[in-house]
Amino acid sequence: MIPLSLGEIAEITGGRVAGGDPSVIVTGPVEYDSRKIGPGGLFVAFAGEKVDGHDFAGVAIERGAAAVLGSRDAGVPGVVVEDPLAALAALARVVVARLDKLTVVGLTGSSGKTTTKDYIGQLLSRLGPTVAPAGSLNNELGFPYTVLQATEETRFLVLEMGARGIGHIRYLTEIAQPSIGVVLNVGAAHIGEFGSVEGTARAKGELVEALPASGTAILNADDPLVAAMASRTPASVVLVGSTGSLTASGVSIDATGRASYTLISHEKSGDVRLSVAGEHQVANTLAAGAVALAAGMEFTDLVAALGEVGIVSGRRMDVFTRPDGIVVIDDSYNANPSSTAAALRALASMGSGKRTTAVLGYMAELGEFEVSGHAEVGRLAAELGVDRLIAVAGEARPILDGAAGVAGWRGTGHFAADQAAAIEILQQDLHADDVVLVKGSRYRTWDVADWLRRPEEVQPT
Repeated sequence: MIPLSLGEIAEITGGRVAGGDPSVIVTGPVEYDSRKIGPGGLFVAFAGEKVDGHDFAGVAIERGAAAVLGSRDAGVPGVVVEDPLAALAALARVVVARLDKLTVVGLTGSSGKTTTKDYIGQLLSRLGPTVAPAGSLNNELGFPYTVLQATEETRFLVLEMGARGIGHIRYLTEIAQPSIGVVLNVGAAHIGEFGSVEGTARAKGELVEALPASGTAILNADDPLVAAMASRTPASVVLVGSTGSLTASGVSIDATGRASYTLISHEKSGDVRLSVAGEHQVANTLAAGAVALAAGMEFTDLVAALGEVGIVSGRRMDVFTRPDGIVVIDDSYNANPSSTAAALRALASMGSGKRTTAVLGYMAELGEFEVSGHAEVGRLAAELGVDRLIAVAGEARPILDGAAGVAGWRGTGHFAADQAAAIEILQQDLHADDVVLVKGSRYRTWDVADWLRRPEEVQPT
Protein backbone atom coordinates (compact mmCIF):
# COMPACT_ATOMS: atom_id res chain seq x y z
CA MET A 1 0.00 0.00 0.00
CA ILE A 2 1.10 3.58 -0.47
CA PRO A 3 2.41 5.11 2.78
CA LEU A 4 -0.37 6.57 4.94
CA SER A 5 -0.31 7.87 8.50
CA LEU A 6 -2.75 6.59 11.09
CA GLY A 7 -4.28 10.05 11.10
CA GLU A 8 -4.86 9.89 7.36
CA ILE A 9 -6.32 6.40 7.62
CA ALA A 10 -8.69 7.57 10.34
CA GLU A 11 -9.79 10.54 8.24
CA ILE A 12 -10.31 8.40 5.11
CA THR A 13 -12.29 5.74 6.94
CA GLY A 14 -14.26 7.98 9.29
CA GLY A 15 -12.60 6.33 12.28
CA ARG A 16 -10.44 7.41 15.20
CA VAL A 17 -6.87 6.68 16.20
CA ALA A 18 -6.67 4.52 19.33
CA GLY A 19 -3.61 3.52 21.35
CA GLY A 20 -1.09 5.07 19.01
CA ASP A 21 0.46 8.18 17.51
CA PRO A 22 -1.54 9.61 14.54
CA SER A 23 1.73 10.43 12.81
CA VAL A 24 2.85 6.77 12.64
CA ILE A 25 3.15 5.73 9.00
CA VAL A 26 1.86 2.46 7.59
CA THR A 27 4.45 1.46 5.00
CA GLY A 28 3.78 -2.26 4.57
CA PRO A 29 0.97 -4.31 3.08
CA VAL A 30 -2.60 -4.65 4.32
CA GLU A 31 -3.47 -8.13 5.62
CA TYR A 32 -6.47 -9.71 7.36
CA ASP A 33 -4.52 -12.86 8.25
CA SER A 34 -2.16 -12.16 11.15
CA ARG A 35 0.13 -14.94 9.92
CA LYS A 36 0.87 -12.98 6.75
CA ILE A 37 1.45 -9.53 8.22
CA GLY A 38 4.81 -7.95 7.56
CA PRO A 39 6.86 -5.06 8.94
CA GLY A 40 5.05 -1.74 8.76
CA GLY A 41 1.82 -3.36 7.63
CA LEU A 42 -1.82 -2.74 8.54
CA PHE A 43 -3.70 -5.67 10.09
CA VAL A 44 -7.45 -5.58 9.48
CA ALA A 45 -9.42 -7.28 12.25
CA PHE A 46 -12.83 -8.72 11.45
CA ALA A 47 -15.16 -10.01 14.15
CA GLY A 48 -16.36 -13.26 12.57
CA GLU A 49 -18.85 -15.79 13.86
CA LYS A 50 -16.15 -18.29 14.83
CA VAL A 51 -12.93 -16.27 14.94
CA ASP A 52 -12.48 -12.68 16.08
CA GLY A 53 -9.53 -11.01 14.40
CA HIS A 54 -9.21 -8.57 17.29
CA ASP A 55 -7.93 -11.47 19.38
CA PHE A 56 -4.88 -11.60 17.11
CA ALA A 57 -4.12 -7.88 17.18
CA GLY A 58 -1.25 -8.34 19.61
CA VAL A 59 0.23 -11.11 17.50
CA ALA A 60 0.08 -8.86 14.43
CA ILE A 61 1.93 -6.08 16.23
CA GLU A 62 4.55 -8.56 17.43
CA ARG A 63 5.03 -9.64 13.82
CA GLY A 64 5.79 -6.08 12.82
CA ALA A 65 2.43 -4.53 11.98
CA ALA A 66 2.39 -0.76 12.40
CA ALA A 67 -1.27 -0.72 13.41
CA VAL A 68 -4.59 -2.54 13.51
CA LEU A 69 -7.78 -1.47 11.75
CA GLY A 70 -10.79 -2.86 13.58
CA SER A 71 -14.23 -2.21 15.00
CA ARG A 72 -13.02 -1.85 18.59
CA ASP A 73 -9.94 -0.82 20.52
CA ALA A 74 -7.73 -3.91 20.74
CA GLY A 75 -5.26 -2.32 23.14
CA VAL A 76 -2.61 -1.76 20.46
CA PRO A 77 -1.88 1.11 18.05
CA GLY A 78 -4.71 1.27 15.56
CA VAL A 79 -7.72 2.91 13.99
CA VAL A 80 -11.21 2.07 15.21
CA VAL A 81 -14.00 2.20 12.64
CA GLU A 82 -17.65 1.23 12.56
CA ASP A 83 -17.27 -1.25 9.69
CA PRO A 84 -13.78 -2.58 8.79
CA LEU A 85 -15.00 -3.89 5.43
CA ALA A 86 -16.37 -0.49 4.42
CA ALA A 87 -13.17 1.09 5.73
CA LEU A 88 -11.11 -1.22 3.54
CA ALA A 89 -13.13 -0.12 0.51
CA ALA A 90 -12.64 3.54 1.41
CA LEU A 91 -8.88 3.06 1.70
CA ALA A 92 -8.76 1.29 -1.65
CA ARG A 93 -10.72 4.08 -3.31
CA VAL A 94 -8.25 6.69 -2.10
CA VAL A 95 -5.20 4.64 -3.09
CA VAL A 96 -6.43 4.26 -6.67
CA ALA A 97 -7.21 7.98 -6.88
CA ARG A 98 -3.69 8.88 -5.80
CA LEU A 99 -1.94 6.53 -8.24
CA ASP A 100 -2.42 8.63 -11.36
CA LYS A 101 -0.06 6.52 -13.51
CA LEU A 102 -1.96 3.30 -12.79
CA THR A 103 -3.94 1.42 -15.45
CA VAL A 104 -6.79 -0.56 -13.90
CA VAL A 105 -8.05 -3.66 -15.69
CA GLY A 106 -11.31 -5.26 -14.58
CA LEU A 107 -12.71 -8.57 -15.78
CA THR A 108 -15.75 -10.68 -15.13
CA GLY A 109 -17.55 -13.69 -16.55
CA SER A 110 -19.38 -16.83 -15.49
CA SER A 111 -16.28 -18.99 -15.92
CA GLY A 112 -12.58 -18.54 -16.60
CA LYS A 113 -12.18 -15.29 -14.64
CA THR A 114 -9.28 -16.31 -12.44
CA THR A 115 -7.36 -18.13 -15.16
CA THR A 116 -7.73 -15.22 -17.57
CA LYS A 117 -6.77 -12.78 -14.82
CA ASP A 118 -3.59 -14.80 -14.34
CA TYR A 119 -2.85 -14.65 -18.08
CA ILE A 120 -3.43 -10.89 -18.17
CA GLY A 121 -1.11 -10.45 -15.21
CA GLN A 122 1.63 -12.46 -16.88
CA LEU A 123 1.33 -10.50 -20.12
CA LEU A 124 1.18 -7.05 -18.53
CA SER A 125 4.15 -7.79 -16.27
CA ARG A 126 6.21 -7.70 -19.45
CA LEU A 127 5.23 -4.04 -19.82
CA GLY A 128 5.70 -2.91 -16.23
CA PRO A 129 5.15 -3.70 -12.54
CA THR A 130 1.80 -5.46 -12.24
CA VAL A 131 -0.48 -6.48 -9.38
CA ALA A 132 -2.53 -9.59 -10.22
CA PRO A 133 -2.37 -11.94 -7.22
CA ALA A 134 -3.13 -15.62 -7.53
CA GLY A 135 -6.54 -16.87 -6.45
CA SER A 136 -10.11 -15.63 -6.72
CA LEU A 137 -10.02 -12.36 -4.82
CA ASN A 138 -13.15 -11.05 -6.50
CA ASN A 139 -15.63 -10.11 -3.77
CA GLU A 140 -16.17 -7.14 -1.45
CA LEU A 141 -13.20 -8.25 0.67
CA GLY A 142 -10.76 -9.66 -1.88
CA PHE A 143 -11.28 -6.79 -4.33
CA PRO A 144 -10.15 -3.89 -2.09
CA TYR A 145 -7.49 -6.14 -0.58
CA THR A 146 -6.05 -6.56 -4.09
CA VAL A 147 -6.29 -2.83 -4.81
CA LEU A 148 -4.32 -2.05 -1.66
CA GLN A 149 -1.38 -4.10 -2.92
CA ALA A 150 -0.68 -1.37 -5.48
CA THR A 151 2.16 1.07 -4.80
CA GLU A 152 3.65 4.08 -6.55
CA GLU A 153 5.69 1.67 -8.69
CA THR A 154 2.67 -0.30 -9.91
CA ARG A 155 1.77 0.32 -13.52
CA PHE A 156 -1.04 -2.22 -13.98
CA LEU A 157 -3.66 -3.42 -11.50
CA VAL A 158 -5.69 -6.44 -12.65
CA LEU A 159 -8.95 -6.94 -10.76
CA GLU A 160 -11.30 -9.89 -10.97
CA MET A 161 -14.96 -9.06 -10.32
CA GLY A 162 -17.53 -11.53 -9.07
CA ALA A 163 -21.22 -10.98 -8.40
CA ARG A 164 -23.97 -12.67 -6.43
CA GLY A 165 -26.60 -10.15 -7.41
CA ILE A 166 -27.44 -6.99 -9.31
CA GLY A 167 -25.33 -4.03 -8.23
CA HIS A 168 -22.40 -6.05 -6.88
CA ILE A 169 -20.05 -5.32 -9.79
CA ARG A 170 -21.18 -1.69 -9.87
CA TYR A 171 -20.14 -1.42 -6.22
CA LEU A 172 -16.69 -2.81 -7.02
CA THR A 173 -16.20 -0.41 -9.94
CA GLU A 174 -16.97 2.47 -7.58
CA ILE A 175 -14.00 1.38 -5.48
CA ALA A 176 -11.66 1.18 -8.48
CA GLN A 177 -12.90 2.26 -11.87
CA PRO A 178 -11.26 0.24 -14.65
CA SER A 179 -10.11 1.84 -17.87
CA ILE A 180 -10.00 -1.59 -19.55
CA GLY A 181 -12.90 -3.96 -18.93
CA VAL A 182 -13.26 -7.58 -20.04
CA VAL A 183 -16.42 -9.72 -20.09
CA LEU A 184 -15.62 -13.35 -20.90
CA ASN A 185 -18.97 -15.10 -21.01
CA VAL A 186 -22.43 -15.41 -19.49
CA GLY A 187 -23.42 -18.86 -18.31
CA ALA A 188 -25.31 -20.70 -15.62
CA ALA A 189 -22.96 -19.92 -12.74
CA HIS A 190 -24.99 -18.43 -9.84
CA ILE A 191 -28.15 -18.77 -11.92
CA GLY A 192 -30.00 -19.65 -8.73
CA GLU A 193 -29.23 -16.14 -7.50
CA PHE A 194 -29.81 -14.26 -10.77
CA GLY A 195 -32.84 -16.27 -11.92
CA SER A 196 -31.80 -16.45 -15.58
CA VAL A 197 -28.81 -16.01 -17.85
CA GLU A 198 -30.32 -12.68 -18.88
CA GLY A 199 -30.18 -11.61 -15.24
CA THR A 200 -26.56 -12.72 -15.11
CA ALA A 201 -25.83 -10.68 -18.24
CA ARG A 202 -27.43 -7.63 -16.67
CA ALA A 203 -25.12 -7.96 -13.67
CA LYS A 204 -21.94 -8.70 -15.65
CA GLY A 205 -22.61 -5.73 -17.93
CA GLU A 206 -22.27 -3.34 -15.02
CA LEU A 207 -18.53 -3.55 -15.64
CA VAL A 208 -18.64 -2.08 -19.14
CA GLU A 209 -21.19 0.52 -18.06
CA ALA A 210 -18.62 1.83 -15.58
CA LEU A 211 -15.85 2.33 -18.15
CA PRO A 212 -14.96 5.89 -19.15
CA ALA A 213 -15.39 7.08 -22.73
CA SER A 214 -11.60 6.94 -23.05
CA GLY A 215 -11.56 3.32 -21.96
CA THR A 216 -11.72 -0.03 -23.77
CA ALA A 217 -14.35 -2.76 -23.44
CA ILE A 218 -13.19 -6.22 -24.52
CA LEU A 219 -16.13 -8.49 -25.28
CA ASN A 220 -16.50 -12.10 -26.38
CA ALA A 221 -17.90 -11.99 -29.92
CA ASP A 222 -18.99 -15.64 -29.68
CA ASP A 223 -21.32 -15.08 -26.74
CA PRO A 224 -24.41 -13.13 -27.94
CA LEU A 225 -25.24 -11.89 -24.45
CA VAL A 226 -21.72 -10.53 -24.05
CA ALA A 227 -21.46 -9.06 -27.55
CA ALA A 228 -24.74 -7.22 -26.95
CA MET A 229 -23.07 -5.32 -24.10
CA ALA A 230 -21.38 -3.13 -26.71
CA SER A 231 -24.46 -0.90 -26.58
CA ARG A 232 -24.13 -0.47 -22.81
CA THR A 233 -20.73 1.21 -22.70
CA PRO A 234 -19.36 4.62 -23.65
CA ALA A 235 -15.91 3.05 -24.15
CA SER A 236 -14.35 1.80 -27.36
CA VAL A 237 -15.33 -1.81 -28.02
CA VAL A 238 -12.96 -4.62 -29.03
CA LEU A 239 -14.64 -7.89 -30.00
CA VAL A 240 -12.59 -11.08 -29.71
CA GLY A 241 -13.34 -14.64 -30.78
CA SER A 242 -14.05 -16.32 -34.09
CA THR A 243 -14.87 -12.83 -35.41
CA GLY A 244 -13.85 -9.36 -34.31
CA SER A 245 -10.68 -7.34 -33.89
CA LEU A 246 -8.64 -10.20 -32.45
CA THR A 247 -9.41 -13.70 -33.67
CA ALA A 248 -8.08 -17.25 -33.59
CA SER A 249 -8.04 -19.16 -36.86
CA GLY A 250 -7.21 -22.79 -37.57
CA VAL A 251 -7.53 -23.99 -33.98
CA SER A 252 -6.16 -27.50 -33.41
CA ILE A 253 -5.74 -29.57 -30.25
CA ASP A 254 -2.80 -31.91 -29.71
CA ALA A 255 -2.69 -35.16 -27.75
CA THR A 256 -1.92 -33.29 -24.53
CA GLY A 257 -5.01 -31.12 -24.88
CA ARG A 258 -3.06 -27.99 -25.80
CA ALA A 259 -4.34 -25.69 -28.51
CA SER A 260 -2.52 -24.11 -31.42
CA TYR A 261 -3.97 -21.34 -33.54
CA THR A 262 -3.18 -18.43 -35.80
CA LEU A 263 -3.67 -15.12 -34.00
CA ILE A 264 -5.05 -12.45 -36.32
CA SER A 265 -5.38 -8.73 -35.64
CA HIS A 266 -6.40 -6.74 -38.68
CA GLU A 267 -3.60 -7.31 -41.23
CA LYS A 268 -1.22 -8.93 -38.72
CA SER A 269 -1.01 -12.65 -37.92
CA GLY A 270 1.19 -15.05 -36.00
CA ASP A 271 1.17 -18.68 -34.89
CA VAL A 272 0.53 -19.45 -31.21
CA ARG A 273 0.98 -22.76 -29.42
CA LEU A 274 -0.41 -22.67 -25.90
CA SER A 275 1.28 -24.44 -23.01
CA VAL A 276 -1.99 -24.79 -21.07
CA ALA A 277 -4.60 -27.52 -21.62
CA GLY A 278 -8.15 -27.14 -22.88
CA GLU A 279 -9.68 -25.74 -26.05
CA HIS A 280 -11.52 -23.17 -23.93
CA GLN A 281 -8.13 -21.59 -23.22
CA VAL A 282 -8.21 -20.16 -26.73
CA ALA A 283 -10.98 -17.75 -25.74
CA ASN A 284 -9.26 -16.94 -22.45
CA THR A 285 -5.96 -16.12 -24.15
CA LEU A 286 -7.68 -14.01 -26.81
CA ALA A 287 -9.26 -11.88 -24.09
CA ALA A 288 -5.93 -11.58 -22.28
CA GLY A 289 -4.17 -10.76 -25.53
CA ALA A 290 -6.65 -7.99 -26.30
CA VAL A 291 -5.89 -6.43 -22.91
CA ALA A 292 -2.16 -6.57 -23.62
CA LEU A 293 -2.60 -4.88 -27.00
CA ALA A 294 -4.81 -2.19 -25.44
CA ALA A 295 -2.07 -1.62 -22.85
CA GLY A 296 0.56 -1.08 -25.55
CA MET A 297 2.15 -4.47 -26.22
CA GLU A 298 3.43 -5.01 -29.75
CA PHE A 299 1.64 -7.73 -31.72
CA THR A 300 4.78 -9.75 -32.40
CA ASP A 301 5.64 -9.69 -28.71
CA LEU A 302 2.12 -10.84 -27.87
CA VAL A 303 2.35 -13.85 -30.20
CA ALA A 304 5.47 -15.06 -28.40
CA ALA A 305 4.15 -14.24 -24.93
CA LEU A 306 0.86 -16.11 -25.32
CA GLY A 307 2.74 -19.36 -25.80
CA GLU A 308 4.43 -18.88 -22.45
CA VAL A 309 1.50 -18.07 -20.14
CA GLY A 310 0.80 -20.75 -17.58
CA ILE A 311 -1.34 -21.77 -14.63
CA VAL A 312 -0.79 -19.58 -11.56
CA SER A 313 -3.85 -20.17 -9.37
CA GLY A 314 -4.20 -23.72 -8.11
CA ARG A 315 -6.81 -26.35 -9.01
CA ARG A 316 -7.61 -24.78 -12.36
CA MET A 317 -6.86 -27.05 -15.32
CA ASP A 318 -3.72 -28.13 -13.51
CA VAL A 319 -2.57 -31.11 -15.60
CA PHE A 320 0.12 -33.45 -14.32
CA THR A 321 1.33 -36.95 -15.11
CA ARG A 322 2.06 -39.17 -12.13
CA PRO A 323 5.10 -41.44 -12.04
CA ASP A 324 2.80 -44.41 -12.69
CA GLY A 325 1.65 -42.83 -15.98
CA ILE A 326 -1.81 -41.70 -14.87
CA VAL A 327 -2.69 -38.23 -16.17
CA VAL A 328 -4.70 -36.06 -13.78
CA ILE A 329 -6.64 -32.93 -14.67
CA ASP A 330 -7.17 -31.05 -11.41
CA ASP A 331 -9.90 -28.51 -12.14
CA SER A 332 -11.46 -28.87 -8.74
CA TYR A 333 -11.42 -25.28 -7.49
CA ASN A 334 -15.00 -24.58 -8.51
CA ALA A 335 -17.63 -25.72 -10.99
CA ASN A 336 -20.70 -24.70 -12.94
CA PRO A 337 -22.27 -26.30 -16.02
CA SER A 338 -20.24 -24.18 -18.46
CA SER A 339 -16.86 -24.74 -16.85
CA THR A 340 -17.60 -28.43 -16.31
CA ALA A 341 -18.50 -28.80 -19.98
CA ALA A 342 -15.18 -27.21 -20.96
CA ALA A 343 -13.29 -29.55 -18.62
CA LEU A 344 -15.10 -32.61 -19.97
CA ARG A 345 -14.20 -31.66 -23.53
CA ALA A 346 -10.57 -31.31 -22.46
CA LEU A 347 -10.76 -34.75 -20.85
CA ALA A 348 -12.15 -36.27 -24.04
CA SER A 349 -9.43 -34.65 -26.13
CA MET A 350 -6.57 -35.65 -23.84
CA GLY A 351 -7.97 -39.12 -23.26
CA SER A 352 -8.32 -40.14 -26.89
CA GLY A 353 -7.27 -43.79 -27.10
CA LYS A 354 -7.06 -44.07 -23.31
CA ARG A 355 -9.52 -44.77 -20.53
CA THR A 356 -11.15 -41.62 -19.21
CA THR A 357 -12.64 -41.01 -15.78
CA ALA A 358 -14.56 -37.95 -14.62
CA VAL A 359 -14.99 -37.40 -10.89
CA LEU A 360 -17.72 -34.77 -10.69
CA GLY A 361 -18.98 -33.17 -7.51
CA TYR A 362 -21.95 -30.98 -6.72
CA MET A 363 -22.31 -27.69 -8.58
CA ALA A 364 -23.61 -25.05 -6.20
CA GLU A 365 -25.86 -22.01 -6.66
CA LEU A 366 -27.97 -23.40 -9.51
CA GLY A 367 -31.28 -22.87 -7.70
CA GLU A 368 -34.26 -24.33 -9.56
CA PHE A 369 -31.85 -25.52 -12.26
CA GLU A 370 -29.94 -27.75 -9.87
CA VAL A 371 -31.28 -31.08 -11.13
CA SER A 372 -31.30 -30.15 -14.83
CA GLY A 373 -27.83 -28.55 -14.60
CA HIS A 374 -26.29 -31.71 -13.17
CA ALA A 375 -28.12 -33.94 -15.63
CA GLU A 376 -26.86 -31.75 -18.47
CA VAL A 377 -23.21 -32.34 -17.67
CA GLY A 378 -23.90 -36.07 -17.24
CA ARG A 379 -25.40 -36.21 -20.71
CA LEU A 380 -22.40 -34.37 -22.15
CA ALA A 381 -19.98 -36.76 -20.44
CA ALA A 382 -21.77 -39.72 -21.99
CA GLU A 383 -21.96 -38.06 -25.41
CA LEU A 384 -18.22 -37.43 -25.27
CA GLY A 385 -17.65 -41.10 -24.49
CA VAL A 386 -16.26 -40.74 -20.97
CA ASP A 387 -15.56 -44.30 -19.84
CA ARG A 388 -16.17 -43.91 -16.14
CA LEU A 389 -18.26 -41.33 -14.36
CA ILE A 390 -18.14 -40.89 -10.58
CA ALA A 391 -20.71 -38.55 -9.00
CA VAL A 392 -19.72 -37.39 -5.52
CA ALA A 393 -22.39 -36.82 -2.83
CA GLY A 394 -26.17 -36.91 -3.03
CA GLU A 395 -26.81 -33.61 -4.79
CA ALA A 396 -24.61 -34.75 -7.71
CA ARG A 397 -26.58 -37.96 -8.36
CA PRO A 398 -28.54 -36.43 -11.33
CA ILE A 399 -25.22 -36.46 -13.22
CA LEU A 400 -25.54 -40.23 -13.45
CA ASP A 401 -29.19 -39.99 -14.46
CA GLY A 402 -28.25 -37.68 -17.32
CA ALA A 403 -25.53 -40.01 -18.55
CA ALA A 404 -27.76 -43.07 -18.30
CA GLY A 405 -30.29 -41.40 -20.60
CA VAL A 406 -27.82 -41.22 -23.51
CA ALA A 407 -28.48 -44.09 -25.90
CA GLY A 408 -25.41 -46.11 -26.75
CA TRP A 409 -23.23 -44.91 -23.88
CA ARG A 410 -20.97 -47.80 -22.95
CA GLY A 411 -19.38 -46.25 -19.92
CA THR A 412 -20.05 -46.97 -16.28
CA GLY A 413 -21.54 -44.72 -13.64
CA HIS A 414 -20.69 -44.83 -9.94
CA PHE A 415 -22.22 -42.98 -7.03
CA ALA A 416 -19.93 -42.03 -4.14
CA ALA A 417 -21.63 -40.87 -0.96
CA ASP A 418 -18.61 -38.71 -0.12
CA GLN A 419 -15.04 -38.01 -1.22
CA ALA A 420 -13.67 -40.94 0.76
CA ALA A 421 -15.98 -43.27 -1.16
CA ALA A 422 -14.86 -41.72 -4.46
CA ILE A 423 -11.23 -42.31 -3.52
CA GLU A 424 -12.03 -45.94 -2.71
CA ILE A 425 -13.63 -46.41 -6.13
CA LEU A 426 -10.54 -44.98 -7.81
CA GLN A 427 -8.15 -46.95 -5.66
CA GLN A 428 -9.77 -50.23 -6.63
CA ASP A 429 -9.32 -49.64 -10.34
CA LEU A 430 -6.61 -47.38 -11.73
CA HIS A 431 -4.56 -48.12 -14.84
CA ALA A 432 -1.35 -46.59 -16.11
CA ASP A 433 -3.08 -45.26 -19.23
CA ASP A 434 -5.94 -43.57 -17.36
CA VAL A 435 -6.80 -39.88 -17.70
CA VAL A 436 -8.73 -38.62 -14.68
CA LEU A 437 -10.61 -35.32 -14.39
CA VAL A 438 -11.59 -33.99 -10.96
CA LYS A 439 -14.18 -31.21 -10.97
CA GLY A 440 -16.65 -29.79 -8.45
CA SER A 441 -17.78 -26.70 -6.62
CA ARG A 442 -15.37 -25.42 -4.02
CA TYR A 443 -14.16 -28.06 -1.54
CA ARG A 444 -16.50 -30.76 -2.92
CA THR A 445 -13.74 -32.76 -4.66
CA TRP A 446 -10.51 -31.31 -3.24
CA ASP A 447 -9.70 -34.41 -1.18
CA VAL A 448 -9.95 -36.55 -4.32
CA ALA A 449 -7.58 -34.28 -6.22
CA ASP A 450 -5.13 -34.18 -3.33
CA TRP A 451 -5.18 -37.97 -3.02
CA LEU A 452 -4.43 -38.37 -6.72
CA ARG A 453 -1.30 -36.26 -6.24
CA ARG A 454 0.14 -38.89 -3.89
CA PRO A 455 1.04 -41.88 -6.11
CA GLU A 456 2.81 -43.67 -3.28
CA GLU A 457 -0.61 -44.41 -1.80
CA VAL A 458 -1.95 -45.90 -5.02
CA GLN A 459 -1.60 -49.47 -6.27
CA PRO A 460 -2.70 -49.36 -9.94
CA THR A 461 -4.04 -52.61 -11.35
